[in-house]
Amino acid sequence: MLVAGRIEDYALIGDMQTAALVCRDGTADWLCLPRFDSQAAFAGLLGTEEHGFWRIGPAHAAGAKPPMADRRRYRGDSLVLESEWDTPRGTVRVIDFMPPRDGAPQVVRIVEGVSGRVRMRSALRMRFSYGRVVPWVHKVDGRTVAVAGPDSVWLDTSAETYGKDLTTYADFTVSPGERIAFTISWQPSHREPPALPEPESALTATEDFWREWVEQCTYHGPYRDAVVRSLITLKALTYGPTGGIVAAPTTSLPEDIGGSRNWDYRFTWLRDAAITLSSLLRTGYREEARAWREWLLRAVAGDPENLQIMYGIAGERELGEAELDWLPGYEGSKPVRIGNGAAGQLQLDVYGEVIEALHLAHMTGLSRNDYASVLQLKLIRWVEEHWNEPDEGIWEVRGPRRHFVHSKVMTWVAVDRTIKLIESGDVDGPLDRWRELRDDIHRDVCDKGYDAERNTFTQSYGSQELDASLLLIPQMGFLPPDDKRVIGTIEAIQRELSTSDGFVMRYPTSSGGEVNVDGLEGDEGAFLACSFWLADDLAMIGRVDEARKLFEKLLALRNDLGLLAEEWDPKRRRQVGNFPQAFSHVPLIDTALRLTASGAYGA
Repeated sequence: MLVAGRIEDYALIGDMQTAALVCRDGTADWLCLPRFDSQAAFAGLLGTEEHGFWRIGPAHAAGAKPPMADRRRYRGDSLVLESEWDTPRGTVRVIDFMPPRDGAPQVVRIVEGVSGRVRMRSALRMRFSYGRVVPWVHKVDGRTVAVAGPDSVWLDTSAETYGKDLTTYADFTVSPGERIAFTISWQPSHREPPALPEPESALTATEDFWREWVEQCTYHGPYRDAVVRSLITLKALTYGPTGGIVAAPTTSLPEDIGGSRNWDYRFTWLRDAAITLSSLLRTGYREEARAWREWLLRAVAGDPENLQIMYGIAGERELGEAELDWLPGYEGSKPVRIGNGAAGQLQLDVYGEVIEALHLAHMTGLSRNDYASVLQLKLIRWVEEHWNEPDEGIWEVRGPRRHFVHSKVMTWVAVDRTIKLIESGDVDGPLDRWRELRDDIHRDVCDKGYDAERNTFTQSYGSQELDASLLLIPQMGFLPPDDKRVIGTIEAIQRELSTSDGFVMRYPTSSGGEVNVDGLEGDEGAFLACSFWLADDLAMIGRVDEARKLFEKLLALRNDLGLLAEEWDPKRRRQVGNFPQAFSHVPLIDTALRLTASGAYGA
C-alpha cells in the first residue's frame, strides 16, 4: 500500500500549465490534468495508492516498500529530474520531465540502464476526479487509454504492458546504455487520440528551453544556484497561456500534520503574484512580468471596486470551497479541501502589493500600458474610501475582522506609490489631497498600532500580540530602518515569535483545541517567508552577519533539489504546507539580492 513520502521527498516537474510531484521512490502521486487547478488524476499524495499513482523503479517484492533512489538531481539548470538506484544487479536511472507544450500535456519517463542488468517495473493506476473515479482502460491501435467522462489519458511505451488489479503494469530489464521510454498524454475524451510522442526529441527540446530561459538571469552573485532554482520553480508555477502564477501546485498539504489547516493553493493570489513579479523584474525576466501585468488587467477588468484577493489562473472569480470526504488526507490531515473560501475576504494589503508591483514595473521601464495607470488611480480612489475599515488581513484569518497594522501600512504604500506616479508626470490626480491621505494613514498607524511601553508595533490596533508581517514596515519604506520603533519591533519579534532555531512564526497560536486569532484550532510551523523577512530586516539595520547566518540556515532547510514548502515544523524537523511554495521562493531571491548588494555573504 502506497504511503506518501515526506514533503521534502518530492521533486517538481511541470510544463507551465500543470505539474507533477515525484517522490524519491519513483512514485508520481500528484498530477492534475490538464491545468494546475483541474481535478487530480494521481491523488495518492492525499490518500493511498487506490487514489492514483505512477511508480517506475527497480522491481521489489510484493508488499515491500519501494526502494528510495540513491541519488537524484535536476539536470543542470532545468526541470528535468534524474533519479538513480544502485541495486545488487546494477545501477539504473529514470529521467522524468514534462515538455513545455502547445498541444496535449505529457509526462515523459525514460528508463536508462547505467550498469549491470536491472529488473524494473512500471505501475500506473489512473483515478480521475481526485481518486474517486475508476476509468475504462483499454487498447486502441496498440496504445493503452484510460477514459472517464471528459478525460482520457494515453500511455505509450515500447515495453509490453498488462492489466492486473485495475492497474497497468510493465515488467522489463534494462542493460547499460539501453533506454525505454514511457509517456502519458491527456486529451479530451471526445477528441481524436493525441499524436504519438517523441520522448527523446522532447527531452532535448525541454533541456534547451530551460537552458535558454535561465540564460536571461542577470543575478551572478554568491547564491546563484539557490536563486536560479527558485526562479525555475516560479516559472514552473506560471500558467503559460495567461501569465497567472499559482501559489503552489498542490492542495491540502497540512500546515499542522494531522490537523485541519489544509488549504487549496492552486490559484493566483494577487499578493503572491505581485511579489513574484518584483523578483522576476529584479533578475531580468521582463516578459514574465509583462504577462502577469496583462493577466492582472484582465482579471480586475472594469470592476476594481470588487477586487478579489485571488483568482483562478485564467482570471476566474468563483473559487467555491468544498471538502473531499473520500480522501483521508496527507498523513491523516483532514479535511482535504478544493477551492478557497478566502477568495471573498477583504484584505486591504492587497491594494498596496498590486500598486507596488505596478510601480516597480513602471520604474524599471516595462513597456507602458495606459490602462495600468488608470487601474491604479481607480484602486486608490477605493482605498481612499475604505482604508480605515477592519479586514481579514494578510493571513486570511477566519475569525473576526480587525484593524491589522500590516493592512494599514500597505494602504499607505498604495497611496505613496500613486503619489510618486503623479509626481513623475505620467498621470494626473489630486496630489495635495492624496498627500494628506498618506499623512493621515501614517499618523493613524503610529498612534494606534504602536505599543510605546514595549517599543513595538502590534498585530492590530489595541492588540498585545505581535505579527511577523510587521517586518515589512522598513522594507516598504513606511519608516526608515534606523527608527527606534522599527528596531524595537524587529527585536520583539525575535523574542516572541522566533523558534529555538531563529525561524519566525507568523503570529502566536496555541494548542489544546483553543481557537486562535485566525479562527482555527491547532498550531502551525515557522513561516519561511517571514524568516526571510527577518534576515532582510537584520541586514537593513546593520546586523549583516546575523542576517547572513539566518539566511544560510534557511537555505539548509531546502530539500536536496533546492525546493521549499510553505513552513518548517520545528518539532518534527520537517517541511510542512503546500509544496513547492512561491511565497517561500520569492523572499529567498529577494534576501539573496539584498545580502549580495550589502557584501554580507562573507567568506
